[in-house]
Amino acid sequence: MSTITISAADVNKLRQQTGAGMMDCRKALMESEGDFEKAIDYLRAKGQKVAANRSDREAKEGVVIAKASPDNSYGVILNLSSETDFVSKNAEFIAFAQGLTDIALNNKVASIDELKAAAMEGATVGDKLLEMVAKIGEKIDIVRFETMTAAAVVPYIHAGYRIGVLVGLNKAANDAVTTAGKDVAMQIAAMNPLAVDSDSVPAEVIEREKAIALEQVAAEGKTGDMAEKIAMGKLNKFFKENTLLPQAFVKDNGKTVADYLKSVEADLTVASFKRIAVGA
Repeated sequence: MSTITISAADVNKLRQQTGAGMMDCRKALMESEGDFEKAIDYLRAKGQKVAANRSDREAKEGVVIAKASPDNSYGVILNLSSETDFVSKNAEFIAFAQGLTDIALNNKVASIDELKAAAMEGATVGDKLLEMVAKIGEKIDIVRFETMTAAAVVPYIHAGYRIGVLVGLNKAANDAVTTAGKDVAMQIAAMNPLAVDSDSVPAEVIEREKAIALEQVAAEGKTGDMAEKIAMGKLNKFFKENTLLPQAFVKDNGKTVADYLKSVEADLTVASFKRIAVGA
Protein backbone atom coordinates (compact mmCIF):
# COMPACT_ATOMS: atom_id res chain seq x y z
CA MET A 1 0.00 0.00 0.00
CA SER A 2 1.32 3.46 -0.90
CA THR A 3 2.56 5.63 1.99
CA ILE A 4 2.60 8.84 -0.05
CA THR A 5 1.26 11.86 1.79
CA ILE A 6 -1.31 13.95 0.01
CA SER A 7 -1.58 17.49 1.34
CA ALA A 8 -4.77 19.51 1.59
CA ALA A 9 -3.17 22.01 -0.82
CA ASP A 10 -2.70 19.25 -3.42
CA VAL A 11 -6.29 18.14 -3.01
CA ASN A 12 -7.53 21.71 -3.36
CA LYS A 13 -5.36 22.27 -6.44
CA LEU A 14 -6.81 19.19 -8.16
CA ARG A 15 -10.30 20.24 -7.13
CA GLN A 16 -9.75 23.67 -8.68
CA GLN A 17 -8.47 22.07 -11.89
CA THR A 18 -11.26 19.53 -12.26
CA GLY A 19 -14.21 20.66 -10.17
CA ALA A 20 -14.47 17.19 -8.62
CA GLY A 21 -15.31 16.71 -4.94
CA MET A 22 -12.65 16.86 -2.22
CA MET A 23 -12.84 13.15 -1.34
CA ASP A 24 -12.77 12.15 -5.02
CA CYS A 25 -9.69 14.33 -5.56
CA ARG A 26 -7.93 12.87 -2.53
CA LYS A 27 -8.66 9.33 -3.69
CA ALA A 28 -7.51 10.14 -7.24
CA LEU A 29 -4.20 11.52 -5.94
CA MET A 30 -3.70 8.52 -3.66
CA GLU A 31 -4.40 6.10 -6.51
CA SER A 32 -2.00 7.97 -8.82
CA GLU A 33 0.67 8.43 -6.14
CA GLY A 34 0.47 12.21 -6.31
CA ASP A 35 0.81 12.46 -10.10
CA PHE A 36 -1.63 15.20 -11.14
CA GLU A 37 -1.96 14.11 -14.76
CA LYS A 38 -2.69 10.53 -13.74
CA ALA A 39 -5.11 11.82 -11.10
CA ILE A 40 -7.00 13.79 -13.77
CA ASP A 41 -7.09 10.66 -15.94
CA TYR A 42 -8.44 8.73 -12.95
CA LEU A 43 -11.24 11.25 -12.50
CA ARG A 44 -12.04 11.14 -16.21
CA ALA A 45 -12.20 7.37 -16.00
CA LYS A 46 -14.59 7.77 -13.09
CA GLY A 47 -16.61 10.13 -15.25
CA GLN A 48 -16.80 7.48 -17.95
CA LYS A 49 -18.03 5.01 -15.40
CA VAL A 50 -20.66 7.42 -14.10
CA ALA A 51 -21.78 8.18 -17.65
CA ALA A 52 -22.07 4.47 -18.43
CA ASN A 53 -23.99 3.76 -15.24
CA ARG A 54 -26.46 6.53 -16.07
CA SER A 55 -26.72 5.85 -19.81
CA ASP A 56 -30.31 4.65 -19.42
CA ARG A 57 -31.40 7.78 -17.57
CA GLU A 58 -33.43 10.42 -19.38
CA ALA A 59 -31.75 13.81 -19.65
CA LYS A 60 -34.64 16.07 -20.60
CA GLU A 61 -33.48 19.17 -18.75
CA GLY A 62 -30.58 21.44 -19.66
CA VAL A 63 -29.91 24.73 -21.39
CA VAL A 64 -29.81 26.09 -24.93
CA ILE A 65 -27.18 28.65 -25.92
CA ALA A 66 -27.18 30.62 -29.19
CA LYS A 67 -24.36 32.93 -30.27
CA ALA A 68 -23.17 34.73 -33.40
CA SER A 69 -19.76 35.89 -34.60
CA PRO A 70 -18.79 39.56 -34.06
CA ASP A 71 -19.73 40.41 -37.66
CA ASN A 72 -23.01 38.45 -37.39
CA SER A 73 -22.20 36.37 -40.48
CA TYR A 74 -22.06 33.04 -38.64
CA GLY A 75 -23.84 31.52 -35.66
CA VAL A 76 -24.10 28.36 -33.57
CA ILE A 77 -26.75 26.97 -31.26
CA LEU A 78 -26.44 24.00 -28.91
CA ASN A 79 -28.38 22.14 -26.26
CA LEU A 80 -26.41 20.84 -23.27
CA SER A 81 -28.64 18.37 -21.45
CA SER A 82 -28.93 17.34 -17.81
CA GLU A 83 -31.28 15.10 -15.88
CA THR A 84 -32.67 17.70 -13.47
CA ASP A 85 -33.57 21.37 -13.57
CA PHE A 86 -31.58 21.78 -10.35
CA VAL A 87 -28.42 21.19 -12.40
CA SER A 88 -29.60 23.14 -15.44
CA LYS A 89 -30.19 26.25 -13.31
CA ASN A 90 -26.71 26.02 -11.76
CA ALA A 91 -24.50 28.98 -12.74
CA GLU A 92 -21.47 26.74 -13.30
CA PHE A 93 -23.44 24.46 -15.65
CA ILE A 94 -24.68 27.46 -17.65
CA ALA A 95 -21.15 28.90 -17.81
CA PHE A 96 -19.87 25.54 -19.06
CA ALA A 97 -22.50 25.54 -21.82
CA GLN A 98 -21.50 29.11 -22.72
CA GLY A 99 -17.88 27.98 -22.96
CA LEU A 100 -18.76 25.08 -25.24
CA THR A 101 -20.67 27.47 -27.50
CA ASP A 102 -17.70 29.84 -27.65
CA ILE A 103 -15.43 26.99 -28.70
CA ALA A 104 -17.89 25.89 -31.36
CA LEU A 105 -18.22 29.44 -32.65
CA ASN A 106 -14.51 30.28 -32.64
CA ASN A 107 -13.50 27.01 -34.31
CA LYS A 108 -16.48 26.84 -36.68
CA VAL A 109 -17.03 23.19 -35.85
CA ALA A 110 -19.59 21.43 -38.01
CA SER A 111 -20.88 18.65 -35.75
CA ILE A 112 -21.19 17.43 -32.17
CA ASP A 113 -18.37 14.92 -32.73
CA GLU A 114 -16.10 17.67 -34.04
CA LEU A 115 -16.97 19.85 -31.06
CA LYS A 116 -16.21 17.05 -28.59
CA ALA A 117 -12.79 16.63 -30.22
CA ALA A 118 -11.98 20.36 -29.94
CA ALA A 119 -9.43 21.60 -27.39
CA MET A 120 -10.66 22.94 -24.05
CA GLU A 121 -8.44 23.96 -21.14
CA GLY A 122 -5.62 21.53 -21.92
CA ALA A 123 -7.93 18.63 -22.72
CA THR A 124 -10.79 18.04 -25.15
CA VAL A 125 -14.43 19.05 -24.83
CA GLY A 126 -15.26 15.35 -24.53
CA ASP A 127 -12.88 15.02 -21.58
CA LYS A 128 -14.38 18.07 -19.91
CA LEU A 129 -17.87 16.65 -20.34
CA LEU A 130 -16.76 13.50 -18.53
CA GLU A 131 -15.25 15.60 -15.75
CA MET A 132 -18.59 17.40 -15.39
CA VAL A 133 -20.39 14.05 -15.23
CA ALA A 134 -17.98 12.90 -12.50
CA LYS A 135 -18.47 16.11 -10.54
CA ILE A 136 -22.25 16.42 -10.78
CA GLY A 137 -23.19 12.74 -11.00
CA GLU A 138 -25.81 13.26 -13.70
CA LYS A 139 -26.01 12.29 -17.36
CA ILE A 140 -24.76 15.38 -19.22
CA ASP A 141 -24.23 15.63 -22.96
CA ILE A 142 -24.41 17.86 -26.02
CA VAL A 143 -27.61 16.55 -27.56
CA ARG A 144 -28.31 19.06 -30.34
CA PHE A 145 -26.06 21.36 -32.32
CA GLU A 146 -26.71 23.56 -35.37
CA THR A 147 -24.75 26.16 -37.33
CA MET A 148 -25.84 28.96 -39.64
CA THR A 149 -24.24 31.24 -42.21
CA ALA A 150 -26.15 34.23 -43.63
CA ALA A 151 -25.78 37.91 -44.51
CA ALA A 152 -26.86 38.54 -40.92
CA VAL A 153 -27.24 35.89 -38.20
CA VAL A 154 -29.08 37.06 -35.09
CA PRO A 155 -29.11 34.86 -31.94
CA TYR A 156 -31.77 34.90 -29.23
CA ILE A 157 -32.16 33.00 -25.95
CA HIS A 158 -35.61 32.78 -24.38
CA ALA A 159 -37.16 31.72 -21.08
CA GLY A 160 -34.11 31.12 -18.90
CA TYR A 161 -32.10 29.25 -21.53
CA ARG A 162 -35.04 26.94 -22.32
CA ILE A 163 -35.31 27.98 -26.00
CA GLY A 164 -32.65 29.24 -28.37
CA VAL A 165 -33.08 30.68 -31.87
CA LEU A 166 -30.83 31.66 -34.76
CA VAL A 167 -32.35 33.86 -37.47
CA GLY A 168 -30.61 34.23 -40.83
CA LEU A 169 -31.51 37.41 -42.70
CA ASN A 170 -30.71 38.35 -46.29
CA LYS A 171 -29.23 41.79 -45.45
CA ALA A 172 -25.95 42.59 -43.73
CA ALA A 173 -26.20 43.41 -40.05
CA ASN A 174 -26.83 46.96 -38.90
CA ASP A 175 -28.79 48.27 -35.92
CA ALA A 176 -32.16 48.11 -37.70
CA VAL A 177 -31.58 44.66 -39.19
CA THR A 178 -30.33 43.26 -35.88
CA THR A 179 -33.32 44.66 -34.00
CA ALA A 180 -35.66 43.17 -36.61
CA GLY A 181 -33.85 39.85 -36.31
CA LYS A 182 -34.37 39.79 -32.55
CA ASP A 183 -38.06 40.62 -32.96
CA VAL A 184 -38.47 37.78 -35.45
CA ALA A 185 -36.47 35.43 -33.20
CA MET A 186 -38.90 36.18 -30.36
CA GLN A 187 -41.74 35.31 -32.75
CA ILE A 188 -40.05 32.00 -33.62
CA ALA A 189 -39.45 31.19 -29.94
CA ALA A 190 -43.09 31.86 -29.06
CA MET A 191 -44.91 30.48 -32.11
CA ASN A 192 -42.58 27.64 -33.18
CA PRO A 193 -43.26 27.91 -36.93
CA LEU A 194 -42.74 24.85 -39.10
CA ALA A 195 -40.77 26.64 -41.83
CA VAL A 196 -39.98 30.09 -43.26
CA ASP A 197 -42.84 29.96 -45.80
CA SER A 198 -44.95 27.48 -47.77
CA ASP A 199 -42.11 26.85 -50.23
CA SER A 200 -39.97 25.60 -47.33
CA VAL A 201 -42.49 23.10 -45.97
CA PRO A 202 -41.45 19.48 -46.68
CA ALA A 203 -43.48 17.83 -49.44
CA GLU A 204 -44.59 14.99 -47.18
CA VAL A 205 -46.07 17.48 -44.70
CA ILE A 206 -47.98 19.24 -47.48
CA GLU A 207 -49.35 15.93 -48.75
CA ARG A 208 -50.43 14.90 -45.28
CA GLU A 209 -52.17 18.21 -44.56
CA LYS A 210 -53.89 18.16 -47.96
CA ALA A 211 -55.11 14.61 -47.36
CA ILE A 212 -56.51 15.65 -43.97
CA ALA A 213 -58.25 18.65 -45.57
CA LEU A 214 -59.77 16.51 -48.33
CA GLU A 215 -61.02 14.01 -45.76
CA GLN A 216 -62.65 16.82 -43.76
CA VAL A 217 -64.27 18.24 -46.91
CA ALA A 218 -65.55 14.82 -47.96
CA ALA A 219 -67.09 14.38 -44.50
CA GLU A 220 -68.98 17.62 -45.13
CA GLY A 221 -70.42 16.12 -48.34
CA LYS A 222 -68.41 18.22 -50.79
CA THR A 223 -67.06 16.57 -53.95
CA GLY A 224 -65.24 17.37 -57.20
CA ASP A 225 -63.77 20.81 -57.95
CA MET A 226 -65.55 22.36 -54.98
CA ALA A 227 -63.94 19.86 -52.61
CA GLU A 228 -60.51 20.57 -54.10
CA LYS A 229 -61.02 24.33 -53.80
CA ILE A 230 -62.09 24.13 -50.16
CA ALA A 231 -59.23 21.76 -49.33
CA MET A 232 -56.71 24.20 -50.85
CA GLY A 233 -58.23 26.97 -48.75
CA LYS A 234 -57.67 24.89 -45.63
CA LEU A 235 -54.11 24.18 -46.74
CA ASN A 236 -53.42 27.89 -47.25
CA LYS A 237 -54.77 28.57 -43.77
CA PHE A 238 -52.38 25.93 -42.43
CA PHE A 239 -49.45 27.71 -44.14
CA LYS A 240 -50.54 31.08 -42.75
CA GLU A 241 -50.71 29.78 -39.20
CA ASN A 242 -47.69 27.47 -39.25
CA THR A 243 -45.03 29.17 -41.38
CA LEU A 244 -43.13 32.24 -40.28
CA LEU A 245 -43.48 34.98 -42.90
CA PRO A 246 -47.30 34.91 -43.27
CA GLN A 247 -47.92 34.64 -39.50
CA ALA A 248 -49.46 37.58 -37.67
CA PHE A 249 -46.59 39.52 -36.10
CA VAL A 250 -46.79 39.08 -32.31
CA LYS A 251 -45.88 42.74 -31.63
CA ASP A 252 -48.48 44.05 -34.09
CA ASN A 253 -51.26 41.68 -35.15
CA GLY A 254 -52.20 44.08 -37.94
CA LYS A 255 -49.06 43.03 -39.81
CA THR A 256 -47.59 39.76 -40.94
CA VAL A 257 -43.96 39.01 -40.17
CA ALA A 258 -43.19 39.63 -43.86
CA ASP A 259 -44.92 43.05 -43.66
CA TYR A 260 -42.93 43.96 -40.56
CA LEU A 261 -39.61 43.09 -42.20
CA LYS A 262 -40.50 45.13 -45.30
CA SER A 263 -41.25 48.11 -43.05
CA VAL A 264 -37.66 47.92 -41.77
CA GLU A 265 -36.01 47.54 -45.20
CA ALA A 266 -37.87 47.02 -48.46
CA ASP A 267 -36.26 43.71 -49.43
CA LEU A 268 -35.52 42.40 -45.93
CA THR A 269 -36.61 38.81 -45.31
CA VAL A 270 -35.69 35.64 -43.42
CA ALA A 271 -33.48 33.22 -45.31
CA SER A 272 -33.55 30.52 -42.62
CA PHE A 273 -33.92 29.90 -38.92
CA LYS A 274 -32.98 27.32 -36.29
CA ARG A 275 -34.95 26.76 -33.09
CA ILE A 276 -33.96 24.40 -30.28
CA ALA A 277 -35.99 23.87 -27.12
CA VAL A 278 -34.95 21.93 -24.02
CA GLY A 279 -36.49 18.48 -24.00
CA ALA A 280 -37.94 18.78 -27.51
